[in-house]
Amino acid sequence: MTQPSLDQYEIWFVTGSQNLYGEETLRQVAEQSQEVVAGLEGLPVKVVWKPVLKDAESIRRLALEVNARDDVIGVMAWMHTFSPAKMWITGLDALAKPLLHLHTQANVELPWNEIDFDFMNLNQAAHGDREFGYIQSRMAIPRKTVVGHVSNPAVLAQVETWQRACAGWAAVRTLKLARFGDNMRYVAVTEGDKTEAEIRFGVQVNTWGVNELAEAVAAATDAQVDALVDEYVATYDVAEELLPGGERHQSLRDGAAIEVGLRSFLEAGGFHAFTTSFEDLGELKQLPGLAVQRLMAEGYGFGAEGDWKTAILVRVANVMGAGLPGGASLMEDYTYDLVPGNERILGAHMLEVSPSLTTSKPRLEVHELGIGGKDDPVRLVFTADAGPALVVAMSDMRDRFRLTANVVENVDAPDLPKLPVGRAVWKPAPDFATSAECWLLAGAAHHTVMTTAVGIDVFRDFAEIAQVELLEIDEDTTSRGFRDQVRWNKAYYRLAQAL
Repeated sequence: MTQPSLDQYEIWFVTGSQNLYGEETLRQVAEQSQEVVAGLEGLPVKVVWKPVLKDAESIRRLALEVNARDDVIGVMAWMHTFSPAKMWITGLDALAKPLLHLHTQANVELPWNEIDFDFMNLNQAAHGDREFGYIQSRMAIPRKTVVGHVSNPAVLAQVETWQRACAGWAAVRTLKLARFGDNMRYVAVTEGDKTEAEIRFGVQVNTWGVNELAEAVAAATDAQVDALVDEYVATYDVAEELLPGGERHQSLRDGAAIEVGLRSFLEAGGFHAFTTSFEDLGELKQLPGLAVQRLMAEGYGFGAEGDWKTAILVRVANVMGAGLPGGASLMEDYTYDLVPGNERILGAHMLEVSPSLTTSKPRLEVHELGIGGKDDPVRLVFTADAGPALVVAMSDMRDRFRLTANVVENVDAPDLPKLPVGRAVWKPAPDFATSAECWLLAGAAHHTVMTTAVGIDVFRDFAEIAQVELLEIDEDTTSRGFRDQVRWNKAYYRLAQAL
């Protein structure tokens, strides 16, 4: 699989009007709406102009066409003139793709000395969009509303954020996830309702015996392993003992065979996310470490110990961050540095942290792993780059899925000469104590996706599109306010569910 790309997607731009205005006005509406679309050029997802919509049947047919096109991941709507909202009811009811309401107009500045009633008749978005806003609210249509002229960079930034969320939604709607083995025994938070996940998100979560993977690994040829070893040597700082001729070179070849087999299994099945479990390794010689790290860096979703919910989040974050610096990875809050005023969190996992979190050259090493009962696994060792990041967890709350997100800042780490894993050190917003208290209060998982490519705004739009709960912990969070939000959300989501 190549790196995730947004090039294959489109957003359709629709403009509302009505036949009342006559051909000349409608011609101007079409021309000016095309100028608005031209102002949206350069966004990560191409915006495609569609002819002006003037009646209920054309609106309904467009919605059905959007639904039928996998490459069309959302609709932007603008009421240039006044488009009576009852015309939109059947179309909005049929639309199954994300919607953005762009509240804009053709002019930035008004030509005060030239305004006549013809101008007023044409430029009616100020109240035409209010009519459209009413029917969306009356029908409880989930949408994002962006206000302002497309020449404003802040407007374009909001549209891009929504586009990325649409891409994440499109990816999860068609996601196939392979679980090798089950969840780690007795662990609660990595469990969940896989049927409900397919209903809510569209993702297919199914299990394959780990020895089916082992068979694919055993089928790796010497030539395939040789080529991958050459790639490792060219890409990473490889420990001398792992180099060809080194005393532990076979460990590297075993790790390469696992990557060949795992990749072939995923590609053959059309999977873009997967899980493993150290308690169920079958005939595999090592716990997959290096292979998992590299596949995550290419855009696959992954969850350790059978954690399919985190694997979903890693895939979604990778797609939403396509083309941006940084990356996304499985992460786990491991231990704390509790020096007053300088509290920090050390995050890592046994082996599986994506090197997309660093711009430095990782070191490829082999070390003992005290659990799993297999050969010592190879892995990439590095520290995530300093800078803004976000950690997000998904929890199954029995009656709904909950996302909990914490805005954090990765910081430079002290030397960790005896910790041979990929890791990150961060300071959470608003402060350590508030962050940890709120995370625990939310029942948020110990596994997360850490993304350094996209921020909270993208996940906020994704949660709105998915109609899933999102609890945010950021610089404005207080423990009291967060506790109240959890209580209110519990009531809201219970009442919002169909009987």
